[in-house]
Amino acid sequence: MEIFEMREFDGHELVVFGHDARTGLRSIIAIHSTALGPAAGGCRMWPYAANAEAVTDVLRLSRGMSYKNAMAGLRFGGGKAVIIGDARQAKSRELFEAFGRFVDMLGGRYITAEDVGTTTTDMENVARVTSYVCGLGRKPGEAGGDPGPKTALGVYLGIKAAVRFRLGRSDLNGLSVAVQGVGGVGYYLCRLLAAEGVRLHVADVRRAAAQRACDEFNAVAVPVDSVLSEDVDVVAPCALGAILNAQSIPRLRARVVAGAANNQLAEDQDGAALQLAGILYAPDYVINAGGIISVAREYHRGATEAQVTTDIQQIPARLTEVFERARRENRPTNAVADQLARERIGRGAPRMVA
Repeated sequence: MEIFEMREFDGHELVVFGHDARTGLRSIIAIHSTALGPAAGGCRMWPYAANAEAVTDVLRLSRGMSYKNAMAGLRFGGGKAVIIGDARQAKSRELFEAFGRFVDMLGGRYITAEDVGTTTTDMENVARVTSYVCGLGRKPGEAGGDPGPKTALGVYLGIKAAVRFRLGRSDLNGLSVAVQGVGGVGYYLCRLLAAEGVRLHVADVRRAAAQRACDEFNAVAVPVDSVLSEDVDVVAPCALGAILNAQSIPRLRARVVAGAANNQLAEDQDGAALQLAGILYAPDYVINAGGIISVAREYHRGATEAQVTTDIQQIPARLTEVFERARRENRPTNAVADQLARERIGRGAPRMVA
């Protein structure tokens, strides 16, 4: 595998492979940029079919974290980790301690947290052997803990901003939203949307998760392979990435795409396809920054949960800035967001002190 020649490599500073024979750990840590501070991003555990898939995923996710942290104004660069394995079967305390030692070897260049397939409990096991970890348990009122609900809050507020911009609506009552993936973020997003009178269509590869949303939020379960083409106002991708592509975009009937999943666009040009179709796309790393904002406040210490919420409430303004500039310049929203993120990384100084 020619990593340096991969399109996803994109000038990464460091890519490290970690292995522990005793626990079976196979992990990759990618550090895209430390221009704004130590690289921060969660650890994903996923049963990749091939090592090349894991490398591609971690590189895409790592660059996304650079852009996410820059747009959120955090004193963090961008990094990500993946553990190759089935989170439903291969977890153990020893595995995450081994991963923690791997993280610790980097001496603070990378700070980890939970992501798809990992939990607060897993990060507490990581914290047994390294201090370079967030997303841990916290005392009432303190910043920190599971970042999933914080990500959901930012996405909810971002959906409201996108609906206001594209549909001219100041509220969500009576609108329909299709949520793809109702796990650690999607479930909390459904709760917030349902409380505002949104009609929910939900899909998840785990039937029990979809049924839970139906039972609690009066949602309608739809097939996983057709959720993106539901006749709704908003599609909210909250599962894995690369789901907006040449095959799926022509089937979209929503006028807004705004969700929590990372790397929703399979290719950069898919943003132009959305623009051409008249669909407003909320760049994922702008709208889903609530979790990393919480992580940043936790890592730098001394902040309250109320301060985290205040920071997350700035997400709609950032999205609106991207939307307005994209309309003014007749450019795809992802291209505008990428340019803004690169400019901020190039300046090497964040706007917000976390």
